[in-house]
Amino acid sequence: MSDKSMFSDNHIVRGGIAQENAVLERLFKVLFKVIDEIPSSAEHRSTKAVFRARKLTEEAALKAATISGALALPPGPLGWLTILPDLAAIWRLQAQLVADIAAVFGKRGNLTEASIIYCLFRHAAAQAVRDLVTRMGERIVVQRVSMRATDTLLQTIGVKLVYRVTRRGFWRWMPAIGAVAVAGYAYYDTVQVGQTALEFFSKDVDAP
Repeated sequence: MSDKSMFSDNHIVRGGIAQENAVLERLFKVLFKVIDEIPSSAEHRSTKAVFRARKLTEEAALKAATISGALALPPGPLGWLTILPDLAAIWRLQAQLVADIAAVFGKRGNLTEASIIYCLFRHAAAQAVRDLVTRMGERIVVQRVSMRATDTLLQTIGVKLVYRVTRRGFWRWMPAIGAVAVAGYAYYDTVQVGQTALEFFSKDVDAP
């Protein structure tokens, strides 16, 4: 019997694979819903767009830390149940941040699914999103992406994020320390999204 066959017949291994696939499927659904619902913005074009974008990023990062920290407080298994709601809330908050930064730079019309994906995940899945954007000096060209290509891209990102989701889940077994760690990561992650959006929309953007 081959090692592959032996492992595939192991009920513990099969259970682990099934659990990972289930998490991945739910994660993908959350991702697709966030990307599919491009948020509007109450922000207006600003003559101090960089300053305003940084302020928006700081405010969003603090909100993200508060949300993730609160959801990480339930210990053990209860904490695991909050992982996907946590991600959904943070990604929606970050997508809103991207939309707001686009607005203060007067680039609301350049906000597309591709640009949101790029801003949300460049720091976490750079290889997966690198083909979405072409830089030409001070100009950025956003590639046109079909629905099928978007699905494939989100699945690729989802696979990369499963490890991060699992790693973050372990902190939930330590209520006090874990909540601080998860909150800190949410803050850092949101700051990275804001910085990417600032760099992106401060350039001349050519989006389909």
